[in-house]
Amino acid sequence: MKNKESVTFLIVDDDEVAVMAIKRALNKLRLVNPVEVVGDGQEALDLLRGVNSAALERPYIILLDLNMPRMGGLEFLAEVREDKELANSVIFVLTTSDAPSDITVAYEHKIAGYIVKENAYDAVKSAVEMLGAYVEIVSLENRSK
Repeated sequence: MKNKESVTFLIVDDDEVAVMAIKRALNKLRLVNPVEVVGDGQEALDLLRGVNSAALERPYIILLDLNMPRMGGLEFLAEVREDKELANSVIFVLTTSDAPSDITVAYEHKIAGYIVKENAYDAVKSAVEMLGAYVEIVSLENRSK
């Protein structure tokens, strides 16, 4: 059984500035959780499924951008929710898109939250504070089955 500190954050985002902002916010909030970074949805699926290496160990929380090359966030969400092994993954969308259609589709795929990156650092800081509370309050152990 893993402890709360071992919940891994999987950042799925092709924007290096956004990734750095997320990492900076995690550090500033003194969250010492492991962090993995991939640049698109296909890389994330490969990591979660253990395609090129060992699969990412549970529990984990996915921070997902929607606008990425090769496989975008909405395609990734559809794939994850159709995969019996990954369907119960905890996913927060963290993106620049505030399009109502994107928000609706994302929630239809049972995401845990949708955060718009308006001012990158402030949005990420708020999101990471929420994620820190989420990790503290919600038991992810049952989701690892």
